[in-house]
Amino acid sequence: MQQAIEPIVADLVLVGGGHSHAIALKMLGMKPIPGVRLTLISDTSHTPYSGMLPGHVAGFYSYDETHIDLGRLARFAGAQFYRDRAIGLNLTQNQVSCANRPPVAFDYLSIDIGSTPAMDSVLGADRYAIPAKPVPLFLEAWNRVIKEVQESPEGSFRVGIVGGGAGGVELALNMHQRLKNIEIHLFHRDRELLPNHNQWVRKRLFKILQQRGVCLHLSENVKEVARDRVICESGLSVKCDRVFWVTQASAPSWIEASGIQTNSRGFILIKETLQSTSHPHIFASGDIATLQQHPRPKAGVFAVRQGKPLFENLHRAIAGKPLKSYIPQKRILALIGTGDRRALASWGNWGWQSSLFWRWKDRIDRKFMRRFEDLPQMPASSTTKSQEKPLIYCAGCGSKVGSTTLQNVLNRLPKIENSNIIIGLDQPDDAAVIQLPPHQLLVHTIDSFSTLIDDPFVFGQIATHHSLSDIFAMGATPYSALVTVTIPHGIETKIEETLYQLLCGVTKVLQQCQTPLVGGHTTEGSELALGIACNGFVSRDKLWQKNGMKPEQVLVLTKAIGTGTLFAADMRYQAKGRWIEKAIESMLLSNQTAAKILSEYGTTACTDVTGFGLIGHLLEMVRGSDVAVELNLEKVPILNGAIETIQKGIISSLQPQNLHAESFIDRDFKTALLLKYPLLFDPQTSGGLLASLPREQADHCLIALQNAGYQQAEIIGRVMPMTDEKKRIQVL
Repeated sequence: MQQAIEPIVADLVLVGGGHSHAIALKMLGMKPIPGVRLTLISDTSHTPYSGMLPGHVAGFYSYDETHIDLGRLARFAGAQFYRDRAIGLNLTQNQVSCANRPPVAFDYLSIDIGSTPAMDSVLGADRYAIPAKPVPLFLEAWNRVIKEVQESPEGSFRVGIVGGGAGGVELALNMHQRLKNIEIHLFHRDRELLPNHNQWVRKRLFKILQQRGVCLHLSENVKEVARDRVICESGLSVKCDRVFWVTQASAPSWIEASGIQTNSRGFILIKETLQSTSHPHIFASGDIATLQQHPRPKAGVFAVRQGKPLFENLHRAIAGKPLKSYIPQKRILALIGTGDRRALASWGNWGWQSSLFWRWKDRIDRKFMRRFEDLPQMPASSTTKSQEKPLIYCAGCGSKVGSTTLQNVLNRLPKIENSNIIIGLDQPDDAAVIQLPPHQLLVHTIDSFSTLIDDPFVFGQIATHHSLSDIFAMGATPYSALVTVTIPHGIETKIEETLYQLLCGVTKVLQQCQTPLVGGHTTEGSELALGIACNGFVSRDKLWQKNGMKPEQVLVLTKAIGTGTLFAADMRYQAKGRWIEKAIESMLLSNQTAAKILSEYGTTACTDVTGFGLIGHLLEMVRGSDVAVELNLEKVPILNGAIETIQKGIISSLQPQNLHAESFIDRDFKTALLLKYPLLFDPQTSGGLLASLPREQADHCLIALQNAGYQQAEIIGRVMPMTDEKKRIQVL
């Protein structure tokens, strides 16, 4: 059958989740670029909106009200979301280097990573001070301060803030609002605060800070930050329990090291078109960029206003059309919150303070954030519409990936040496040949997946963990693996890049358990898919089966459940990015170590919890062992967000079939657990191990599992003699 498909011909990579990129992603979701694969690289799944961050510090806004969910936004835009930190650029090969994954290739690149306060020049600052950016680390530290102060309300707590610009002043006022019993010290090298604002604004804020009891140290140049104090060049030494750094913005060193043109402070120089002055296929916006002809202060308002021009020029650049110029306004209205639901307006030489300004600012900020909450459901075909006739691909050749492309990828992959592999990838033949270990049983398993996330590297890892879990659940050691891969249609270089990212994920996991990839098969299709066949070996006396449960044993589950409903919600833009992030962390946790620990503590039956859900797999064990089980629903660990999504009625497409197992359940649990109950039928991907073991070993086993990284492992029930064939599982 012939298929009309829009092939991938170019890669547009966005590095950073700043305001400009958030706006561009929303617009790209509404108007995709035909034939372009969009990728977002960000080290956080929730990006803060600077306009509301001070209000969040003061306690006026919640975390969700002040953060844009990048995972949800990327899905709406049809973008691959790579949760990682960019650490370099290879401008010769057009690649972004990341901290924890293979390099990411691009044809067009946009950078919007913000800035961080400069700390290098002050002794001890990088060790003991907390920079205001990146915001996730700042908020983590601020929340610890809140907790410490609340737990010891009678004790004294001193906070130091270095930097007397608008950011430092606003931070001091909002920290005071949240914790009025702390002592705040504000250090500033100049004689007056807020050097970029008019005299009235400077004097007014000076007076407000004094009225709030903030200790001002003006004309003080900080020369050192020690563990418990701030030391100035004048000799002033102030004891501080925490020091927050809000000084002049700086750029990460890898930007300048990449060879892209920067100004003297390391920020990317850009033209009016937002293109790099040295590399026109690279764009930059927000704090990390400086307009060569129109330099402006580092402020969020400019990043917001660059979002639409960035989107339009990316479209035009890829289409080969002339780009438009963006010229920022020379003067902006600054609204500075004073921590008491009032705001001070600063415009040139004019300034005023009023609660009306706060309410006005609040409306503006909430309206901006609603742009990223109200995401319309886009038609499935919207991401592939084009004015040109799409290419027709035939399947008569088996849709195979070209041999040159495949060989290029295999040459780039790491190899695992194993003398028992007679014929493998190092000398490929019609089939792989391996030497069987003597006196061992051969264990075979196979799994196949359509991609559930938009990152082929992470998807490859999850799928491999899922498949290997069948081997671990039988007490076996994996020995070799084969893969079958379906790659989305595209030009040769794009197919190679996708295949490389995917197989890097597969081989990363296989390397962790010293299991070689010995062969496979590739095809082209409409979407990314991966099948994995694994084999392993185990001696007969070490083999685990589902039928090994015994009365008076207890049940241990090594991971939390809930991936099915979470990813179903993610497809509907109903899951928060941090929920998906935690679910992915769980799916990337190998069951290999858990299997070894369970073996040490006398496990006699085991299975991995996957597509049939916890109840479905437990029922297989109960039937095979001819026993019954008492399941403590309260103890069953649940992934963050899964109760919220199941409460909305969002379930995996497999869950209705899994509910057939309900006829074997006798329910007698508290009403408070009612929302948790449907998750027992939730199908899992790369779920945990479910094992039965002697009661006397259970507590020690649980401690060992949690110490090994399976922090949500729990004892969830006990095995009993079978009394009722029709009600084998009692849920309490």
